[in-house]
Amino acid sequence: MPGQGRRRRQGGMSRRVARLLEPTLLLLLHQGSTHGYSLLEKLPEYGVEGFDPSIVYRALRDMEAREWVTSTWDSEETQGPPRRVYRLTTLGDETLALWIGDLEAAQKRIQYLLDTYREHMVEGEGDHH
Repeated sequence: MPGQGRRRRQGGMSRRVARLLEPTLLLLLHQGSTHGYSLLEKLPEYGVEGFDPSIVYRALRDMEAREWVTSTWDSEETQGPPRRVYRLTTLGDETLALWIGDLEAAQKRIQYLLDTYREHMVEGEGDHH
């Protein structure tokens, strides 16, 4: 992709992918409460990968500070040390709905751009075909 070097972050991840971390975490928590490691394992399914785990845990702490999620310590369902279990709040659910609306609007703009490009290429007019 042109200009790719400028858009890459640590681990080869683009800023666009990094911006999808929060809504993806909210969606995963919308599906049910879980611990951070489980969230880390599920992120690649959504194309959100390449993150240092500390970035994901920092995002979860930030979302907790915004009251989008809450967390508790679970020492009963683990064989090792207690793990923090994250849960979506009502505010987090509302935030996810806003994210989805924004993503749907962006998808429409992107589709229009792609359609216009393809139409232009089929017409064959102009210098660059």
